[in-house]
Amino acid sequence: MTYQGLLTKMETEFLEPINYYLVFKNDFINMNQLLGKTITMEFVKYECLNCGLNKPIYRQGFCKSCFFDIPQAADWIMRPELSTAHLGKEDRDLEYEKKVQLQPHIVYLANSSNVKVGVTRKSQVPTRWIDQGAHEAIEIVEVPNRYLAGVTEVALKNYVGDKTNWRSMLKNDIKDENLVEWREKLKAYIPEEAKDYFIESNTETNLVFPVNKYPEKPKSLNLKKEHKYTGVLAGIKGQYLIFEDQTVFNVRSNEGLVVNITVN
Repeated sequence: MTYQGLLTKMETEFLEPINYYLVFKNDFINMNQLLGKTITMEFVKYECLNCGLNKPIYRQGFCKSCFFDIPQAADWIMRPELSTAHLGKEDRDLEYEKKVQLQPHIVYLANSSNVKVGVTRKSQVPTRWIDQGAHEAIEIVEVPNRYLAGVTEVALKNYVGDKTNWRSMLKNDIKDENLVEWREKLKAYIPEEAKDYFIESNTETNLVFPVNKYPEKPKSLNLKKEHKYTGVLAGIKGQYLIFEDQTVFNVRSNEGLVVNITVN
């Protein structure tokens, strides 16, 4: 059976293990059901997630002109501390920025390859942790806007990492950490304006991913360059498809590609 569709990040269900779905315009694929099956992926064309044109994807699923124009790709997306909607200041589109920035945000600790600090909208818990391939995570601060979350993250980055080592995450080269202890250790470094939002009492969330076999030396598939790839699906973690030959494919990094997926 062959499916054709535009790649966007996989939708997930917080079950044990996590359930993954590739959602296309008129169809969807339950990826968990493809574990152990041979899959062929073929690059068809580009389709910018904003304008829909067949133009090379620049970043985040957008063509270059859209990336530098639309609010969904503004700097404050990746750097929450640059948010200004709480001041009534527009970056690219104040209405959109108010909608996204002026809602509850969580500063969290997640352990995927190591303990790291991150920011997400409250509505995106635990989806954000799943997308990062974290096997455990905990909320440490809940604030009313994105700016406060951003400045808190910046302060805590001096004492804990803020990046995931994707190779270690995919190899499952990880160790369990006591995130409650980490939360208490970092409490003293939360900025003054966010101290009242510290979460005093909660427990860590554990996540289980559908993986039959982890790669020892993961090698990333560049579908735009290779155009076609066939492999046996061995697992799914974060937003990565893991194949038995140690090839891995980051679905989120390939948003904006139209592909054919054939299940043999």
